[in-house]
Amino acid sequence: MAGVQSGSSSATPCASCKLLRRRCARDCVFAPYFPPEDPHRFATVHRVFGASNVSKMLQELPVAQRADAVSSLVYEATARMRDPVYGCAGAISYLQQQVAQLQAQLAVAQVEILQRIHHPSPGAAFHLQELQQRPEQHQLMQMDYDDKVYSSLVMQNDLMSTLLLQEACLKKESLWT
Repeated sequence: MAGVQSGSSSATPCASCKLLRRRCARDCVFAPYFPPEDPHRFATVHRVFGASNVSKMLQELPVAQRADAVSSLVYEATARMRDPVYGCAGAISYLQQQVAQLQAQLAVAQVEILQRIHHPSPGAAFHLQELQQRPEQHQLMQMDYDDKVYSSLVMQNDLMSTLLLQEACLKKESLWT
């Protein structure tokens, strides 16, 4: 992985050792995860968590989990720098609000679709007259229409339940706003 030290004195120290102004040892716990090309990444983590705490966390984890842990620490530290009070919880809350708004928009679109199914356009009456002239096709279409009506009623019931639930959720105060 980038940033792993070769152990020679001419090797570039990792971002953490460079920031902390110390010699980068061959077994530096930070070197595989904080390469010298990206010093800002470690600086952000250091400002929020402190180098000593991050070092302890990484040493307690198995090597296979350290990359994921560093990724999470970088994300949380970046979120904390942007929003010192809520950190990544603020970002999660914002995304949850967006999901709720999009679900409400989807529910409105579904209601509009259901309304168009139950109140067809005037051109549909002409199509119905054509079908009545061909009874076998009309029976197939009638069965299909009955299935659609039943499905739309079930969907409408589910939609109303969803809308009521969303309305109740939106009325609740969020912990993060």
